[in-house]
This record gives sequence, C-alpha cells and structure tokens, in this order.
Amino acid sequence: MPQQPKRVFSVAFKEAALRRLDAGESLAAVARELQIVRKLLYDWRAAYRAHGAAGLENRRPGRKPGRLKVRDAMAVKPPPELPGDLAQAHARIAELERKIGRQQMELDFFRRALHLVSGTAAQAATAPTSTRPSRK
Repeated sequence: MPQQPKRVFSVAFKEAALRRLDAGESLAAVARELQIVRKLLYDWRAAYRAHGAAGLENRRPGRKPGRLKVRDAMAVKPPPELPGDLAQAHARIAELERKIGRQQMELDFFRRALHLVSGTAAQAATAPTSTRPSRK
C-alpha cells in the first residue's frame, strides 16, 4: 500500500480551524470536514495555547519552538484567551454558584431541623419523668 505524501498546512489554515472550534463546532466534525485526524487539531490547539501563532508554524520533525530570549519574551504578548474557553469558564462559574446555593439551602434546612430536634430534646429533659402524681 503506497504511503500518501505528508500534507503541510499553513498557519492561516490552522488558525481558521481553531477559530471554528472556538465558535463551538465539534472537533470531530471539523476534522472530518478538513479530512485530517483529530489528534492534529488537539495538537494545534495545545501549541496555540502554549506559544500563540508561533506554535502553529511548520518546523522540522522533532523540533520544538525555541526558547525565547529575555528581550524577545518581553516583546511577545501572551496568547489571547480563546472565546470558547471564556464561555466554558463562565458556564463552570455559573454551575458552581448554583451548587453553592443548593448547599446553602441544605445547610439552612438541617440547621432548622437540628434546632427543632434539640428543642424537643430539651423539653423532654425538663419534663417530669413520671406521669403519675406524687403521693406526698
């Protein structure tokens, strides 16, 4: 079975694919439509998050993006936060706030129940132990 030649993708192509993922399209659907393996999209996304557009540049196999010199590192801006990540973060925050609200309601319920039970127990402790009148 003959091997197919290795396809090389431009940085613009990779960025366009990542924008589609950020817009909410499923990774599998984008990979299927672009006829690439899903792992490539995962790798591109990780490289973009770690190094920005520089992480998407084509390089020789086995080479990683070089370390930046100190002055170059100061000139490079951190990669912009992807809109999809921001939406996911807001959704997670809302979910956690709802959970905190439910837990607070449960705490209030159990505090009231404990107060009622301890109040009943206190009344039982002060009540006479016998219902018969004393014979004094």
